[in-house]
Amino acid sequence: MAGGGGGAAAPPPKQDELHPHPVKDQLPGVSYCITSPPPWPEAILLAFQHYLVMLGTTVLIPSFLAPQMGGGNEEKALMIQTLQFVAGLNTLTQTLFGTRLPSVIGGSYTFVPATLSIILASRYSSILDPHEKFVRIMRGIQGAMIVASVLQVVLGFSGVWRNVTRFMSPLSTVPLVALTGFGLYELGFPLVTKCVEIGLPQLILLVIFSQYLPHVMKGGRNVFDRFSVLFSVAVVWIYAHLLTVGGAYKHAPDATQSSCRTDKAGIISAAPWIRVPYPFQWGAPTFNAGESFAMMATSFVALVESTGAFIAVSRYASATPIPHSVLSRGVGWQGMGILLSGIFGTGTGSSVSIENAGLLGLTRVGSRRVIQISAAFMIFFSILGKFGAVFASIPAPIVAALYCLLFAYVGVGGLGFLQFCNLNSFRTTFIIAFSIFMGLSVPQYFNEYLSVNKSSPVHTNARWFNDMINVPLSSKPFVAGILALILDVTLPPKDSGTRKDRGMQWWDKFRSYKTDTRSEEFYSLPLNLNKFFPSV
Repeated sequence: MAGGGGGAAAPPPKQDELHPHPVKDQLPGVSYCITSPPPWPEAILLAFQHYLVMLGTTVLIPSFLAPQMGGGNEEKALMIQTLQFVAGLNTLTQTLFGTRLPSVIGGSYTFVPATLSIILASRYSSILDPHEKFVRIMRGIQGAMIVASVLQVVLGFSGVWRNVTRFMSPLSTVPLVALTGFGLYELGFPLVTKCVEIGLPQLILLVIFSQYLPHVMKGGRNVFDRFSVLFSVAVVWIYAHLLTVGGAYKHAPDATQSSCRTDKAGIISAAPWIRVPYPFQWGAPTFNAGESFAMMATSFVALVESTGAFIAVSRYASATPIPHSVLSRGVGWQGMGILLSGIFGTGTGSSVSIENAGLLGLTRVGSRRVIQISAAFMIFFSILGKFGAVFASIPAPIVAALYCLLFAYVGVGGLGFLQFCNLNSFRTTFIIAFSIFMGLSVPQYFNEYLSVNKSSPVHTNARWFNDMINVPLSSKPFVAGILALILDVTLPPKDSGTRKDRGMQWWDKFRSYKTDTRSEEFYSLPLNLNKFFPSV
């Protein structure tokens, strides 16, 4: 007799238990999708939560760039204020006229290397007055941004990007979307450890509030699921403030104080009470051909990364896969967002906020109205500078702890597209494995080379040319996504079933806007504008 367990044999599984999980072109379990807004009080709280999450990038980028541009706390506060204001405008236009997905359009880390090249340009080194140097550099960044915006505007509104994305399949989508989230791991736990005594409690509390408490507290499932960011940030922020006023960092090194203290950023005192950002507030933009080309290459990298983010947002909003024409329309409006960044002078370009995309998955609320209310918060608190600065003074390790979970949600959203693919196909496994590995390995080489040698692998005398090569190859989702697309399109099919292995049979009805009736529900323009701007 085989097996000496002694217990009764398990009953044979039912036939339906042997079937794999069914494929879902819309994510189940979402409480509110794009067109089903929550009640107003809940929507306002959820929107404020999105506003808090987007503040991380909005504060970190100016805090890094402003000192190198010669700016002090006042210039940094104005950059943060302007970036918030433009993010609010761009988010409203994207949700109204772009993809219409619940996506926040905020500042982008992708533009930072090209911006640094402008900051380090030799023509600014002779300027001694710090404020004048800041203004001159900002005007140079504005000029490059304005030129770079043309790329996405043309590719998007002309329909060129629509024709490019028609070659994408669920198979080539997996590496792109996965590394759009997972590729930002450097902004997660490494930043948490800058002040581990507040970063680690934030991470632990966020997991407890969002994953454990809903199952322990009866009747509290929706409250803790949806507002775990608000609860955990409030608790840890108060704790961090108590440490600050209690003198815990009084004799700590400056680096520790800037990461841990709640009053060290200098944003609150420098921010004006009321100020409305306006176009060309720093003066007339200046233009440099080489820097414009470098920024244009950076804009293309941001375009690819945002494509992955848009796909993740559509998934977590429980919408159908985004039609190619709608995606192209959204890219065009994102280009308009970069144009606004250049006109107002934010110091960086615009792209889809990855952390806010992850928050859709954490809260299971993908309502468009919530994001539009969040955009109103961005505009409101950017005008009332002191109030916005209070929230912007949240220590960076708290924000980084949020990233650990939110970026992970976007990454696993990419892995979710594996359900459409045949993982028993060696062609499928090769494309996924090789593109993800190279998407991690190639940028790692470029970043490691930069940290050791203080210069990128491509380092000619033309700094703008270096950026055109180094920036794309330093982007994990760009390398993985482009490589997966090329391999998927060019590798010869093994047999007649290859198309099915790629998952194309699931996406065929979404290739065109009109082939699935649900596209009209999720992606149609307001005010009957589809008659004048039809999607194809």
